[in-house]
Amino acid sequence: MKHLIRFFSAFFLALTLLTAVGCASTQKHEGTGEYVDDSVITSKVKAAILNEPGLSSAEINVETFKGEVQLSGFVNSRADINKAVAVARSVGGVKSVKNSMQLK
Repeated sequence: MKHLIRFFSAFFLALTLLTAVGCASTQKHEGTGEYVDDSVITSKVKAAILNEPGLSSAEINVETFKGEVQLSGFVNSRADINKAVAVARSVGGVKSVKNSMQLK
């Protein structure tokens, strides 16, 4: 009986450890918590761009990976690019901003 209890204890411990390792992140893959954090950052950046007068948020795409925000799309002027980058940098949780926007 002791062997059976010891076996089940070891089995459930191993199962718990494997589950925890499966949620961990790597350089190219986000963990579950990081994915949720990045979704929140993306939403905040999109909202900040939407609230910024003069910027067309429909033409600016926002993607976030591990706190690094990438802006892409087409804008009317260099000033709009600079404004969008500044707005994205001002959002909490943003580690860096990569600008891939182009002029129309």
